This record gives sequence, structure tokens and C-alpha cells, in this order.
Amino acid sequence: MVLKTFGWSFAVTALGLVAAVFYGGWTAFGIVAILTVLEISLSFDNAVVNAGILKKMNAFWQKIFLTVGVLIAVFGMRLVFPVVIVAISAKIGPIEAVDLALNDKNMYEQLVTDAHPSIAAFGGMFLLMIFLDFIFEDRDIKWLAWLERPLAKLGKIDMLSACIALIVLVITSMTFAANAHQHGGVHVDKAQTVLVSGILGLITYMVVGGLSGYFENKLEEEEEAEHEAEEEAKKTGKPVSAVAMAGKAAFFMFLYLEVLDASFSFDGVIGAFAITNDIVLMALGLGIGAMYVRSLTVYLVRQGTLDDYVYLEHGAHYAIGALAVILLVTIQYEINEVITGLVGVVLIGWSFWSSVRRNKRLELEGSPAEA
Repeated sequence: MVLKTFGWSFAVTALGLVAAVFYGGWTAFGIVAILTVLEISLSFDNAVVNAGILKKMNAFWQKIFLTVGVLIAVFGMRLVFPVVIVAISAKIGPIEAVDLALNDKNMYEQLVTDAHPSIAAFGGMFLLMIFLDFIFEDRDIKWLAWLERPLAKLGKIDMLSACIALIVLVITSMTFAANAHQHGGVHVDKAQTVLVSGILGLITYMVVGGLSGYFENKLEEEEEAEHEAEEEAKKTGKPVSAVAMAGKAAFFMFLYLEVLDASFSFDGVIGAFAITNDIVLMALGLGIGAMYVRSLTVYLVRQGTLDDYVYLEHGAHYAIGALAVILLVTIQYEINEVITGLVGVVLIGWSFWSSVRRNKRLELEGSPAEA
């Protein structure tokens, strides 16, 4: 079962790591491995959300998601998107950005380093909103209850996440951005750049969230219409076109999944800039990680163990919050890439261990699963 589900991921991993060694030696091997782990850890909640929706879809649409969806996720968001970020931030064409990344790494590194404050502000705000919206939501399952209960009460205040994010952005622009790190170790005032980029990150999050909500509402409408049609058919004895209804609902499911997947991929792509400026290593690491996220989605669906480790989603979101803070700090200070990569691993491991302990405790007590 494991080999069948993760076979392609194992193959891509082997090829990707070998390519990394040939490209940049064992240092490149380590960076790709860290990026892979980072992408998997940050995208675990993505896999959980995907699995919860994917299990409702028929075999045809599951196959579409795992083929067309993989192409969009790996080649679109993990390969094309980093080039677009660099091109926009450094104000150069995408072809020139790729050419510099492959043939003039020193100039490419200089451009990316100089553009890092805007990249970090954009990504940091986007990730911070994901984290804040999660911790301010009142959930039945709470991992760090002493912290999450009062935060859930505060979350009843409208637009609290956006207000906090804007406050953090203003403080960042007045502190870290006022003495931003640039290529060659110099520091310059990037307050205005950081402020504008951070606002764009917030806008992007709101647009993606709005699209996700739109597709989710369409999905609910389709499911409700299908249910009403089935009830009417039972009363009148007339047949109902179940295939058409299911196909339409599944289509909106697919669109909803792709919007969700795109929104979750931002954290991995933006976070990768905190680890390496090499677009080849970035593409290898994030591509391998994306394959595992897809395989993990299938595994969760087929095994039916989606709710076994209930704190993993919490751990993933805390990792997103930590990465958001790290990105904002790196506007002024350099942080070792190993630390950045391991933060997410530690938080995911901690949440997994907490989930295992919870399951053992509930088994001994013989009580139903509760927070």
C-alpha cells in the first residue's frame, strides 16, 4: 500500500537528490532535503484539507486532481511562481531572471538579496494571516488549550486577524525595514517598499480566501440542489440525472481544491527564499515536497485515518506562524537556513507526539475522542 501510494514520490526524490548532488555537491543535497521537509511539514494541513474533500469525489475526478492538479502544483506554483516573484521584485523579465539564475548566480543572488525585504514582507503577511485566522477560530479540538481557548474568544471580534497583521506590518516597516539587509552587508531604509509589499500580501490572501469561499459556497449549493432533486424524484417517481449533478458538483470541488492548493503553496514558495536563493535547488526541493503532499493526500483518503492524529494540523499552522515571524526578522537580520528549516520539523514532530499520547490516553480511559 505504501509503495503503491508513494512510489512516484520515492522515484522523484531519488532523481531530485541525485540531480542536486551533480548540480551543487553535498551542500546542494542538504538544501534540497531541508526544502523537501519544509514543504511537507508546512503543507501537511493542505493534505488534510485535500483529503477531506477528495474522499467525496468519484474515481474520475480523483484522478484528474492527482494528474492535472500535480502539474499545476509542481510546475505552476513551485517552478513558475518563484521566477515570477524574482522578476517582479527585481524588475526584470522572467526570461532574464531564469537566465541569471542559471548562468550568472552572483548577479542573481545580488538581485534576490536586494529584493528580499519586499519578498519577505509579502510572504510574511500572507503566512501571518493564515496563522492568525487559524488560532482565532474556535475549534472543538485544541492542542495548546491554555493558549487557544482565550485566543478563540478574542477571535469573535470582527477583522481581528487583519488588524493585528496590519499592526505587525507597520511595526516591521518602522523597525526591521528601516535598516534592511542588502547585498554586500550594507543596510538601507526599505520602509516604504516593505509597507507596500506587505499590503499586497494581505490583499493576495484576501483574494485567495474570497475565491476559496466562493467555490465552497458553490459546492454547497450544488450538493443541496442534488439532494433536493433526489428527494423530488422519490416523491414523483421520476428519474434524476445523478451523473450530471455529481459531475457539476465535482467540477466545483476540483476548482475549490486548486484554489486551496494554490493558497497553501505560497507558504512553501515564499519560505524557500529564507533558505536559498538558488532557483534550481528551490524547484527541486519544493517539487519533491509537492509530490509527497499529493501522495499523502491519497494515503489519508485510502486508509481512512484522517482524524487519527488530531494535533498535526495545529502543528502545521504554528510552523506557518513561526516562518512568518522569521521572514519578517530576516528583512534586517540573517538567520541560519538550518534553523529556519528545522523549526517546522520540530513543531510537526511535537504535534504528532502529542497526538499519539492523546490517543493512548483515550484508549486507556476507554472514552470517546475529545480535546
